[in-house]
Amino acid sequence: MLRLKFLKTELKINAPWKEGAPLTTIKKLIGAKTRLVGGTRFVKDCVLDPSQVELLANASLRGLDECKKVVVGWQRQGQSLADIYLNGIAPCARLLGCQWASDELSFVDCHLANAKLQQLLYEFSDEFLSEGNGAKTEGSVLLMTEPGSQHGLGVFMLSEFFKQAGWQVTLAHPQDLRAFSDLLTSDWFDAIGLSISTDRHLELLSQTWPHMRRGVANPEALFFVGGPMAALAPEKLNWPGALVFDLDAQKTVASLMTHLGRFD
Repeated sequence: MLRLKFLKTELKINAPWKEGAPLTTIKKLIGAKTRLVGGTRFVKDCVLDPSQVELLANASLRGLDECKKVVVGWQRQGQSLADIYLNGIAPCARLLGCQWASDELSFVDCHLANAKLQQLLYEFSDEFLSEGNGAKTEGSVLLMTEPGSQHGLGVFMLSEFFKQAGWQVTLAHPQDLRAFSDLLTSDWFDAIGLSISTDRHLELLSQTWPHMRRGVANPEALFFVGGPMAALAPEKLNWPGALVFDLDAQKTVASLMTHLGRFD
């Protein structure tokens, strides 16, 4: 396992930062002269490699502060937050899922580690949004998980990329099919996206989808479906009038804007 070594600076610190400390404080404590040594060398916009993904996975099992150290280290090596989200955090979540599936991790450890990764997205949200070009699409999108889902990392990351592109985003986690259906008719949306993580509700959703789709406020809304099931069994998501995206968050936003030509 690759380990990161921190070169010491002359900065003296009486006590480490506390859990939840501001990112500016963390970066200050790390020190202006701190750099990562050993292991893979990075250049700007270089894709993070598997050893670095494993490093973040191990950090997520130890705590949020450890995760922040890794991400701040990547930033200091020239990685943008978009690169870190797509090539660091997203594959880290997949790695944790594989480790759980192979019994290397318990369900609880996997769930808590993923919660740390999602908290990272919250912590870095303002900084991530500031990396955008400030464009306003004047578009609105509803993003939902499947009813009762406990998997929110991917759809939250997608919401951040939509916000960075200038969209108004409504993010929802309906607990049952009734709440799911109510959300579809709750407002006027240019696009409606559903993240499917399991096959638990697939049969019921496919049966009720045509009826729910007819009830939306905007009859021209573009529907799209993604999430883990889009990669595992895309044929099961072949619902009338819905696009299936097996893409990362950034490419999903770009593809959707291409389909909605008025946002070009």
